[in-house]
Amino acid sequence: MFLVESPEPPKPHKDCDVCGALVEERTEAARVGDWSKVTDVNVEIGRHRAGRRRG
Repeated sequence: MFLVESPEPPKPHKDCDVCGALVEERTEAARVGDWSKVTDVNVEIGRHRAGRRRG
C-alpha cells in the first residue's frame, strides 16, 4: 500500500470574511468526513487568494 502525503492546504488571508467563511466550510466538511468538499473548498480558497492583489 502506498501512502501519499496531502499537500499543505491553502492558507486564508487574514481579515478576509470570504476566506473566514471558506475555512469554516472546510472545517465542517472535514468534521463529517466529506473529503471531496474539503478539496473543493481548498481549490476555492486558492483561487480566491490568487485573485487578490498584494499591496
